[in-house]
Amino acid sequence: MLRALLAVLLIAWLPAPGFSQDLQSILQAHQAEVAKPSRKTVGPVLEALTASGLPEVPRFLERWQDKEVHVRTEDGLFFYIEDSGDSLTLLDLASGEPVETGVDSGAVKQIKPNGGVRKAIAEALVQFQLSDPDIARRTEAVEAIARGLDPGQIAPLSASINGEPDPALKARKEKLLTYLVARYGETPQARIDAIASLSGDLSVDGRAVLSQILTTRTQIAETLPQDANVARILKPGTDLTPAEAYAMIAEPAGAPALLNPSAIRQLLESHVQGGKVGGIPVSQLGAPDMRLRAYDALAAAGTVPPRATPEIVTETLAGWTIYEAYDEPDRTITDIAEQTWIDVQGRVGISRAADLGLDAISLASIYFLAAIGLAITFGVMGVINMAHGEFIMMGAYTGYVVQLFIPDYTLSLIIALPLAFAVTFAAGVAMERLVIRWLYNRPLETLLATFGVSIALQQLAKNIFGTQARPLTSPGWLDGAWQINEVIAISYIRIAIFVLALLFLALLLFILKKTRLGLEVRAVTQNPRMAASMGINPDRIKMMTFGLGSGIAGIAGVAIGLYAKVTSEMGADYIVQSFMTVVVGGVGNVWGTLAGAFMIGTLQKGIEWFNPSNTLAAQTYMILFIILFIQFRPKGIVALKGRAAGD
Repeated sequence: MLRALLAVLLIAWLPAPGFSQDLQSILQAHQAEVAKPSRKTVGPVLEALTASGLPEVPRFLERWQDKEVHVRTEDGLFFYIEDSGDSLTLLDLASGEPVETGVDSGAVKQIKPNGGVRKAIAEALVQFQLSDPDIARRTEAVEAIARGLDPGQIAPLSASINGEPDPALKARKEKLLTYLVARYGETPQARIDAIASLSGDLSVDGRAVLSQILTTRTQIAETLPQDANVARILKPGTDLTPAEAYAMIAEPAGAPALLNPSAIRQLLESHVQGGKVGGIPVSQLGAPDMRLRAYDALAAAGTVPPRATPEIVTETLAGWTIYEAYDEPDRTITDIAEQTWIDVQGRVGISRAADLGLDAISLASIYFLAAIGLAITFGVMGVINMAHGEFIMMGAYTGYVVQLFIPDYTLSLIIALPLAFAVTFAAGVAMERLVIRWLYNRPLETLLATFGVSIALQQLAKNIFGTQARPLTSPGWLDGAWQINEVIAISYIRIAIFVLALLFLALLLFILKKTRLGLEVRAVTQNPRMAASMGINPDRIKMMTFGLGSGIAGIAGVAIGLYAKVTSEMGADYIVQSFMTVVVGGVGNVWGTLAGAFMIGTLQKGIEWFNPSNTLAAQTYMILFIILFIQFRPKGIVALKGRAAGD
């Protein structure tokens, strides 16, 4: 009975695990390490805190990291403080409630963990933040892991995945776990499986993990070590020059240094005695072989260090091996990483080519919109309209003005497109009636007149809107990009411009092939005199055609303004490409304009890919290519046939 009573009392006296310990008692058990923490001693403290499961531990770690924890000097207890100016209030670590007020600042000491300790605290905090109810904190913790992959984060990251409610963040956690296991997995098979799964990951982070696994260092050896994981053997004369190879080997091999001619000359000059060096008169040292003989004589006498002769270099290189060895010792892992790297690079290359192709198609659609109006006027009327770019500019400014009055960007865009057509159509008709009609069949005068109109319209735009770029904001549903994979992406605005180009292509083909106006336009294009004899008014058709081409340029201006800057000079950025598109594609042909736009866009993107840092050079090369192209096909890709081809 007595023994049973003593056992009960003993059990009652012992601390119950998980209940009797609080945050302060854990800290007191490691009082010295908390009060004066260092990177080497803080580990056990953090392990004890994280193992306790106390809900106030994350908050304490955050405040400890931010240097907001203080220790009372008289008893070594830890507190948070509130500074009221004249005195301090000590706050309990668990509840945050005041423990003591009116405390003098000299009674407590601030704990200031250094950078290494703060980093260790941050690593310990991650496991709490990964399961925090706030998704922003969980995201922040995941990004912290991504910034510096640490093997210590494998366990907490893995434990947090199943309970992650957000699908996107869960996928991000799984990907990071794969990266960590690929580099630091406990077993070779786990690493191999993780590395193999990276073959479909084209992201920069995934490629960086593979690159880190495949890092190498250059080493030399007389005999290759049996345990070396050799990536490749470097051959002098192929992978590096013999001089570079010998410079790496000479010192460990105890071979003489390889001296260049200037170094030999300087040493000889410093050892001239009685008009001779090494027994050879100075007058004979003009020949390289005599200088070498003189130097070798000095070396034989011990005056200068011996030099590496070609025979010594050859013999030394033959006795040593230069190789690159993987930092990763396991050959199985580096083999699978190498194969995965080849697969990834192949997919990245294909994706980059596809991305370049999408960029080329996107640019071609922009050029098509800019040039199709010019193709109509140039093809039907033979007018070189240098003011075509300014009609594009007028359309863009029309969209900007509409947005000033209608803040709903979707509605303003719906209104701006037909309004821009109406404004530029009217401007085109006015220009044709006032200027162009008096200059038909006089191309030089037409070019000069339209160039003058171009300058006047630019100046008018500057006077009205100023010289600064004006915003033409796209609707929210056009923000962002379509991300096909980690390499291929195209903005929704460019997709919208491409769709608009297709709609205009269909609309113009319908007008030209299925309407009376299109029939009359084609008739005037092929034979104006015969068309007039059939009752068609060529002057009216030319006016309507010029207005139609100008109106299309206005709509193109709205579309381009959503993508590019809206300024008084924006038309000049597209007038040259528009003329090139029309000439290369075939004058007066819708399909030719489409083909020309595709060719110009593809060519420009291809040249920019080879020379991305110099867009001016890319445009120069493109113009030279087009000049050569029209020498062999002067009528363009899709040339007109019949009478129109001879006009």
